[in-house]
Amino acid sequence: MKIGIIAFITLLLISSCVPVKKYDELVEKEKLCSEELEKYKTSALSNEALMADYKSKSELLAGQVTQLKADTSSLGNQYRTLKAKYDKLAKLNEDLETNYNKLRLTGAKESADLNSELIAKQRELQDKEDKLLSLEKELKTKSDLLAQREQRVNELEQIISDQEKATKALKDKVAAALKGFENKGLTVVEKNGKIYVSLEAKLLFSSGSTLVEAEGKKALIDLARVLETEKELEIIVEGHTDTDKLNSQNHPKNNWELSVLRATSVIGIMTGNSNINPRQLMAAGRSEFIPVDPNDKAKNRRIEIIISPNLNALFELISKD
Repeated sequence: MKIGIIAFITLLLISSCVPVKKYDELVEKEKLCSEELEKYKTSALSNEALMADYKSKSELLAGQVTQLKADTSSLGNQYRTLKAKYDKLAKLNEDLETNYNKLRLTGAKESADLNSELIAKQRELQDKEDKLLSLEKELKTKSDLLAQREQRVNELEQIISDQEKATKALKDKVAAALKGFENKGLTVVEKNGKIYVSLEAKLLFSSGSTLVEAEGKKALIDLARVLETEKELEIIVEGHTDTDKLNSQNHPKNNWELSVLRATSVIGIMTGNSNINPRQLMAAGRSEFIPVDPNDKAKNRRIEIIISPNLNALFELISKD
């Protein structure tokens, strides 16, 4: 009888210690996730601000190119008109000089009048020449500026084109790797220059659980092995729940904890089964506040993996201003 009582007391002590240890681990894990979330939120806001700045500058440059083309065309027309007038005036001056030489002996008055007219025409000719040189200089300056602006716009457009091609190629690569899960609650879409891999909770977790199921684990490993060679990506793993409330004394206690812990479980699978760099990853919990379909709770219970491309080349080009 004594032995049975002692065994019962020992069992009670062991069972009471396990939740405390697990709770401490979960608190520490949640603290790390919060710190990582703040870091990536700051990075995401910075990247979005830089991208908005880039779009604004690109639109401004395009407007400047259009205006410069109009200015260059107008200056070209002015230059040609003034050149024609200059040539005509030069011919007239030549004729006057010839006539002057012929008539300079015909009389003092006629010679003086002709000389005055010649001096006036020479001054007019000099004025026209000065204006022509000034206009020619301005035309060259405008042409050089136009060439610079066009080169800058072409560089920006080329970088954007290359980035779009790289994003599409990566999206196709991810979709091909996960093709076997298409009709099992997994979708891959490209939106706003990012790749969104959405996995419904039914593919990954049992109800209320943070433990990834076998089939979901396979999908995550396949995805991680595609991404492990892409060293210039930012990858955000977001957990989402439905609106059903959790009321538990154990962890997870609520939908916030559930969404965060599911995101960290997914990251654990990805980093534990591939060479993906953990510095590229961030775990985030969204709870029930960003539903994709208010009328379908199953779709709202999901993991979204958001893959963002490297925009350093664009930011470096923009920073040259």
